[in-house]
Amino acid sequence: MAGYNPYQRSEYPLLIVISGPSGVGKDTIARRLIERMPDSFYFVVTATTRPPRPGEIHGRDYFFYTTDEFARMIEEEELLEYAIVYNDYKGVPKQQIRDALNSGRDVIMRVDPQGAATIRRLVPNAVFIFLTAESEASMVRRLRERKSETPEGLNLRIATARQEMRRMEEFDYCVINSDSQQEEAVETILCIIRAARARVDHRRVEL
Repeated sequence: MAGYNPYQRSEYPLLIVISGPSGVGKDTIARRLIERMPDSFYFVVTATTRPPRPGEIHGRDYFFYTTDEFARMIEEEELLEYAIVYNDYKGVPKQQIRDALNSGRDVIMRVDPQGAATIRRLVPNAVFIFLTAESEASMVRRLRERKSETPEGLNLRIATARQEMRRMEEFDYCVINSDSQQEEAVETILCIIRAARARVDHRRVEL
């Protein structure tokens, strides 16, 4: 194979996009990956205008901004992608990703399916993983158990999650995050990452 030397192959950091509907455990799985291999992964913190939920910390779970602060980031083109999600803005800061990739660590992002579609257009050689619950009933139950929404907001989130499930085929991989087998989901994603690193056409991510 012309141009391919398996003994002198460059190792470029991966951009790993974990997506899926609300209620499938994207945040939890991303945190478990970081806990398992803290020196190998960098977790991209999403910016949002929604208020923090109980236990969430600014700079760890999300960057919580006012609408005016978020508007300034849009105007100054500081975001890789942004969208309105459940009546609040969410977006991914560009510089955070560049700095993480330059550090040599693989970069993990968790975004909604709409954001993942935008990132695929901008960074087609990223690794796209669709996370799902074991059933729709389980996904809906997890959303209800959060108790962080008004009844109207909860109904909107459930309806949107059902629509987002239809976007699964846009992704490279699908991983089931079962309530009783969370570690199995983490192991599956780690296997996907190892396989992506071994690809012959593994190329540098450019932003």
